[in-house]
Amino acid sequence: MEYTVQKLGNLAGISTRTLRYYDEIGILKPARINSSGYRIYGKGEVDRLQQILFYRELGLSLDSIKDIVTAPSFDRENALREHRVKLLEKRAQLDVLIANVDKTIALTEGRINMTDKEKFEGFKQKMIEDNESKYGQEVRKKYGNEAVDRSNQALKNMSKEEYDKMIELEKQIKLTLEEALKNGDPASELAQKSADLHKQWITMCWGHYNKEAHAGLAQMYVDDERFTAYYDEKQKGTAAFLRDAIFIYTGTKE
Repeated sequence: MEYTVQKLGNLAGISTRTLRYYDEIGILKPARINSSGYRIYGKGEVDRLQQILFYRELGLSLDSIKDIVTAPSFDRENALREHRVKLLEKRAQLDVLIANVDKTIALTEGRINMTDKEKFEGFKQKMIEDNESKYGQEVRKKYGNEAVDRSNQALKNMSKEEYDKMIELEKQIKLTLEEALKNGDPASELAQKSADLHKQWITMCWGHYNKEAHAGLAQMYVDDERFTAYYDEKQKGTAAFLRDAIFIYTGTKE
């Protein structure tokens, strides 16, 4: 069966503008253009759109999705199996959160007791799943499965106080970086304070600390557009500035 832009958009629940944009960037080209100038999509394009929407649901950027689905080695069947695993993980995460909410309701009604650790179990699991979905492949490739699994376990074992401290450190890093950027010197006292706060934060996240790994993570913030976007949200160049400050702090690079 063939579809026009309008019909395919209605079928997939996305706008015709999105489909035209996908054509412009080369991630989803129509099978052909008919004599009236309309884009026509066939089975192959429907299948590819399904893959694109799967990957978008998992939080990947369009650039990353394009690299995956246009690669000569792309295997649709394997991709579908991977999607299924990720969706099952997501369902498990939602089940944990739902159970957490149910327990909290029962707690407020006086039917059960709930420890502080139980109250935050679902949120910590969600953080782990989100990080795995967004950055897991790159981080595991760089640091290895053992290091990432140890980091995830450290997060699971955190007390409420430790969890709150980690979240507060993350806020302090951004605020301190914002001030440090005003003079533009990564060796300044404020910039080095940002690097030290970042060290404290990753030590909590990882459950250990290593200067080389710290510097490697800082470089990843610049090399990977998703990390860069997170730090550059308010001011462009923040990720590179933090990297330079960490390089100086760790003494691993000039």
